[in-house]
Amino acid sequence: MSQPDHVRIFDTTLRDGEQSPGATMTSSEKLEVAKTLSRLGVDIIEAGFAAASPDDLLAVRGIAEGVGITAVEGRPVAEPPRICSLARAAKGDIDKAWEAVSPAKHPRIHTFLATSPIHREHKLRMSKAEVLAKITEMVTYARGLCADIEFSPEDAGRTEMEFLYEAIQAAIEAGATTINIPDTVGYTTPDEFGNRIALIHQNVVGIERAIISVHCHNDLGLAVANSLAALQNGARQVEVAVNGIGERAGNASLEEVVMALKVRHDRFKLTTSVDSTQLTRISRLVSKVTGMSVQPNKAIVGANAFAHEAGIHQDGMLKNQETYEIMRPETVGASQSLLVLGKHSGRAAFANRLTELGYPLAATELHKAFERFKSLADKKKHITDADLLALVSDELYQPEELYRLDQLQVTCGTGMPTATVRLEIPGGELRTVSTVGTGPVDAVYMAIQQIVNIPVTLLEYSVQSVTRGIDALGEVNVRVRADDEPTDVDESRINPQSGGSRARVYHGHGAHTDVIVASAKAYLASLNRLLSVQQIRSAREAEVAPST
Repeated sequence: MSQPDHVRIFDTTLRDGEQSPGATMTSSEKLEVAKTLSRLGVDIIEAGFAAASPDDLLAVRGIAEGVGITAVEGRPVAEPPRICSLARAAKGDIDKAWEAVSPAKHPRIHTFLATSPIHREHKLRMSKAEVLAKITEMVTYARGLCADIEFSPEDAGRTEMEFLYEAIQAAIEAGATTINIPDTVGYTTPDEFGNRIALIHQNVVGIERAIISVHCHNDLGLAVANSLAALQNGARQVEVAVNGIGERAGNASLEEVVMALKVRHDRFKLTTSVDSTQLTRISRLVSKVTGMSVQPNKAIVGANAFAHEAGIHQDGMLKNQETYEIMRPETVGASQSLLVLGKHSGRAAFANRLTELGYPLAATELHKAFERFKSLADKKKHITDADLLALVSDELYQPEELYRLDQLQVTCGTGMPTATVRLEIPGGELRTVSTVGTGPVDAVYMAIQQIVNIPVTLLEYSVQSVTRGIDALGEVNVRVRADDEPTDVDESRINPQSGGSRARVYHGHGAHTDVIVASAKAYLASLNRLLSVQQIRSAREAEVAPST
């Protein structure tokens, strides 16, 4: 490499991250995340698995066209990021991956084949010789389409070292430019994983012709530690996801890896192209569009990451902030200050503060957000940045409102919890239903269900306070599954170990000072998301239907 101290950041939020149950994103949400990742300064965006479904292919191609051609405004590097699609070691998958990423200025195909004994014997049922032959054949085929090829020996963490050397060498000789070493099941420890990277450098002929990458899972909570150990032993690309989301226990966290390299530059002496001041923003965006809340004690971007409550800590902070903070909150785009705005504040001050927080809004979006801000200011004495971010996120990252909440009234107690809900339905008509439930939220959801009339199962309901105090904003996240919706995603195309299809899960988010209203908004958002996907699917089926 021309810059041996530079680490490429390969973000897989839109591929591995989206495989988290219920984290499915729409194409427009994926594009917004990709644009924000580009502004963040990541080097490679793994935009999806193009062969998984027609929707995935179109989403990846949309990102290749919308983000991969020119650098977006605010990107810290002049060139657009590389746009990558995952593909199994099969010609059909590789063809679809190339179809999806080919519009990008810097396209990449990432293909993989398992190499560990347990995968060879029980999943692939292939001999070592057959695995090596398949690697050579498929990497050669992919290189014939695209100059930038990444190859992953799946489950490399449990593969015999001698055979791993052979597999890597075969991929390099076939034209792979990046070799990714995945700890697919999060099994290894930092000393083991770091040693594997060192041994690969020492024993693979031609390894200097490729970049060594690592992709670590967090099943034992060691994904970030393993990734850093690999970087110390010569890896120069690290595969990460925002907030650490991903299959099972997730992936190495982008923000944790980046800040470990930045804060402990004295130890690692490695750099990235990431603008760390945008980490909090991308964390919040991914949390909202996936419906996966960030735990308060999450490193770097959690609500408590820069909070100090113990008296001795507060005393130390007042004397010198470095006593209990190894980084400043503004370094990662966080804010501890109160928003000095209230019901008498004007639109200009409101817009200025949003811009400072990284949310410059267009005129239409600003008008809607300002109206909600004024309504909130009438109910709260003190509005914090956290309140404002929750308010704006709730406005920006909601699906199209096919059904809109107009009025809501609940009666609850030890008797019969009752809810009366009035929704604006498609076409503009208002429809009202009253129901009795086991509690106020149950009653509200039953009333909404009677109006929307889509059979779903509520899988998850969570509520949390954005800030402290009795007048705090409440955020609600829900996940639902359509009971009668046939899946168009073959899980085996995404996760070869699954052996079957998976049901779609839809998430919804709502924020309001009244947690019942927030609950209604979240449930409606999940149903609107489900309906939007069904409409898109029906439209595409109509386009390809034979004429009569």
